Amino acid sequence: MRVIDPLLVQLGIEFGVTVGAASIAATAFLLANGVFVLVHGPFGDRHGKMPVVAIACLAAAVCCALSALATSLGVLSFARFLTGVTSSAIIPLAIAWLGDNVPYDKRQATLARFLTGQTLGLMTGSAMGGALGDWLGWRSVFWVLSAIYVAAGAALFAVMWARPEIAGPGEPAAGSMVTQMLGVLKRSWARTVIMVVALEGGVFWGSFTFVGADLHERFGLSFAAVGLAVAAFGAGGFIYVTLAHILVRLLGERGLVLWGGGGLGLSFAVLALAPNAIVAFAAIVGCGITFYMLHNTLQTHGTQMAPEARGSALALFALCLFVGQAVGVPLAAPVVDRWGAVPIFWGAALFLPALALFFAVSLRKHRA
Repeated sequence: MRVIDPLLVQLGIEFGVTVGAASIAATAFLLANGVFVLVHGPFGDRHGKMPVVAIACLAAAVCCALSALATSLGVLSFARFLTGVTSSAIIPLAIAWLGDNVPYDKRQATLARFLTGQTLGLMTGSAMGGALGDWLGWRSVFWVLSAIYVAAGAALFAVMWARPEIAGPGEPAAGSMVTQMLGVLKRSWARTVIMVVALEGGVFWGSFTFVGADLHERFGLSFAAVGLAVAAFGAGGFIYVTLAHILVRLLGERGLVLWGGGGLGLSFAVLALAPNAIVAFAAIVGCGITFYMLHNTLQTHGTQMAPEARGSALALFALCLFVGQAVGVPLAAPVVDRWGAVPIFWGAALFLPALALFFAVSLRKHRA
């Protein structure tokens, strides 16, 4: 998902464009990843979530190979779009599978453990993008990704062969895909969750996507160092995962939202003011911790928006998250090209705490 962020400067040089223009390769992936989950969600409800994810992994491997062979920014963007189409099944259907198999009172902690995989992906993806791009060229990144997708798909097929009972579909929801999704949108709480996650995705990732380019331009870091620095976001996620069971018990859901939003505001402010790369590194770790405090709570409520059509509900959730990102990145790109990334860091520092406060108030009313 984030492997291309530390490659933006290299892609700009390779294809003779600005960093903002090169970000179209990231935007194409995010847009497809959000839109096509609308197909995968209901499909997973009807045919089994795990088999759909396994097939999607193998298809994404082919698309990553096409990315490695791209001869222009347009071809690369199209290949990344296809990668988004295929890989969009993975995270929402995995979360929906957990929703089907884990009771609600244990789901927040279980999803926090699930985040270990997501944060490991963010860490290795960012680090691999920076390091391999620096040492072997940006094309090598996509060949390695292709191999990882093949390994993941094969592992899932092996699990389903050994334990077929966990791979079948649940009770199918009544009505068509459109009917199911309209049913979700009729619920006011579902609309609130979906709107907040869209704004969170747009503002957070619209800003964070340019952290790598900012570190390179402001502090002169190599691409390998940029990749490792951006991977610090995943390290922050691991810190949250380690402390999640304690934080959930001490703060509760509203506390996680408020502290998460406030922490994001502080982290982006520090990132904007950072006098050196070490301070920026600490701010990135803070982003990782506090983002997942907020996002994991949203994700937990996403699993419960429509228990009878969980795949469709999580598809809507993922759609709004990724479309938010796909809109946020191109809106931020012209600002970055003209004034640098610092102004968008300040925008995120102001907006995200306000969004968290809104969701915390809405959550209190929903509980009441």
